[in-house]
Amino acid sequence: MTIELHTWNTPNGRKISVALEEMGLPYKVFPVNIGKGEQMKPEFLKISPNNKIPAIVDPMGPDGKPVSVFESGAILLYLGEKTGQFLPKSLGDRIPVLEWLMWQMGGFGPMPGQVHHFIALENEADRAYGLKRFSDETRRLYGVLDRRLADHEFVAGALSVADFAILGWAWRHPRHKVALEDFPNVKRWYEQLMARPAVQRGFEVKLD
Repeated sequence: MTIELHTWNTPNGRKISVALEEMGLPYKVFPVNIGKGEQMKPEFLKISPNNKIPAIVDPMGPDGKPVSVFESGAILLYLGEKTGQFLPKSLGDRIPVLEWLMWQMGGFGPMPGQVHHFIALENEADRAYGLKRFSDETRRLYGVLDRRLADHEFVAGALSVADFAILGWAWRHPRHKVALEDFPNVKRWYEQLMARPAVQRGFEVKLD
């Protein structure tokens, strides 16, 4: 049965459309225009109580019963468990996937997101302080990722949900004012992933 994807054209939203395409799961997109405040509608809050996109509704959840899942990291883990894809079964192999997924959720998302915020400010004093602070931290995180990818094809060994999570934010590197040429291992990884047909389909899903 078809999964409902409630989402918008953001890094966190794109993580899920990419994952669904890679996993070959049927889904239907329900756009949630966050610019118009549609994430605050009562019907959306029923499936995403934190009023953030993305969220999914799976009519064939555990035990064949419908289930809704919010928070992009939780959705990726749910889909990995559901399909048995991109999420290793053994604990030893799963540890790096969880580490790098949490790394993205805790840092490589919130920090670039702050860059997005301060770039848009009109007050130059506020803008300059915040932009330098969060831009420096964003570049540090790109450096962490670059070092990891120096001797790993993907962040956690085999291609996994952690890669999809990080890719959603690396996709916005021009907006972060980050040149991937400064991080050659990230550049190689990024171009390799973006060349995958399913990833391309995930980014081509019309959301706005």
